[in-house]
Amino acid sequence: MKVKKIRSEIHDLIKDYYKLKFPSKEFNPDKDIINYAGRIFNEEELLNLVDASLDFWLTSGRFTEEFVEKLEDFYNVENVLLTNSGSSANLLAITALTSPKLANKQLRPGDEVITVAAGFPSTLAPIVQNQLIPVFLDVKIGTYNIIPERLEVAISPKTKAIFLAHTLGNPFDMDAVKQISEKYDLYLIEDNCDAMGSTYNGELTGTFGHIATGSFYPAHHITTGEGGCVIVQDDELAKIVKSFRDWGRDCYCESGENNTCGKRFSQQFGTLPYGYDHKYVYSHIGYNLKMTEMQAAIGSAQMDKLDSFNEIRKSNFKRFYNGLSHFQDYLILPEATPKSDPSWFCFIITVKQNDKFTRNDLVSFLNENRIETRNLFAGNLLRQPAFQDIQHKVIGSLDNTDYIMNNTFFIGTYSGITDEKIEYVLSKFYTFFQEL
Repeated sequence: MKVKKIRSEIHDLIKDYYKLKFPSKEFNPDKDIINYAGRIFNEEELLNLVDASLDFWLTSGRFTEEFVEKLEDFYNVENVLLTNSGSSANLLAITALTSPKLANKQLRPGDEVITVAAGFPSTLAPIVQNQLIPVFLDVKIGTYNIIPERLEVAISPKTKAIFLAHTLGNPFDMDAVKQISEKYDLYLIEDNCDAMGSTYNGELTGTFGHIATGSFYPAHHITTGEGGCVIVQDDELAKIVKSFRDWGRDCYCESGENNTCGKRFSQQFGTLPYGYDHKYVYSHIGYNLKMTEMQAAIGSAQMDKLDSFNEIRKSNFKRFYNGLSHFQDYLILPEATPKSDPSWFCFIITVKQNDKFTRNDLVSFLNENRIETRNLFAGNLLRQPAFQDIQHKVIGSLDNTDYIMNNTFFIGTYSGITDEKIEYVLSKFYTFFQEL
């Protein structure tokens, strides 16, 4: 009873601490930075985080189960596996498809994976790390997603998978991509890290492919600090992902469980002694990429806010679009993919060719006025030092990708951007164009 009383007192103190430590502040346009992204939280995240630390159950426990259950309910799937980052989730998604357990569906070195070069490196890196060959297609300026008409041209006898991100929350053309993946019996992997809550034809992105990934980095729709997840439709494939995530072990018992398979001491594996403890049998060369209980505690609280976060993102996007539509002689504004309802990661802008200013002129002006901007990640990944010499194929040109590399940037839409901040950002765009 004494422990319970002390815990209750700690909870009350946390609520008081939150109010003192993180008071709401009025926006000061002369001093405050308008970040492109950031973590949004209240005392609930702090309460969960401290509660988990008081249990001192550092690996997966009750908050992990709670977080997973909320994610599975959200996506309406049976299998969501938590990881330590979205990049790790991408690594697991591709690496799982190299498992010998997939027999003739196993990806092998030299197999080809269709993707794009206009994106984030952790979509491409797992393809290269698994000795697969990325096949690059160009993207459309406006949606910033793959040009679907070029997909079939990229198919060869070695093509085994398509791995694409829903760029900045904007779904790629799922009808076209699914049609090609089904026609040629290809794996489809969705990088859903920037698109949690986006829908295509009324269905959530992250639920169309064989595997999808998510990220809970502070810039994303919800955060656990570092963290991510893998979303898997098939139970057997989920076991393979779990194996690679959990050191490569063959056992799929959850933390604290024993003998889920009912054959812990009665199986033969490789040249191990018969009945070798299944908990210490390794069927893959894996990693340890699990999430901690304390991260999951934050994630569970964040899930309760996801719907409101997404509504604010959509509302902020509309306000920016309406405000910046006056400048379409100079700017290409973002375009939602047909049939989609994006939960926009950001507001992406491309500067049209003109003789008055460049992207760098505009973003320099915005940053001088404390408005954060970011480029579309790596621009053209094939021009990045790490990827210049990788084995790859390009189908057609990457002209749009190169144009994006030189002329595209984004500002934030996350729920920390208030009405006052939006008005300030728009006023600075007006000032910039008035001074041309």
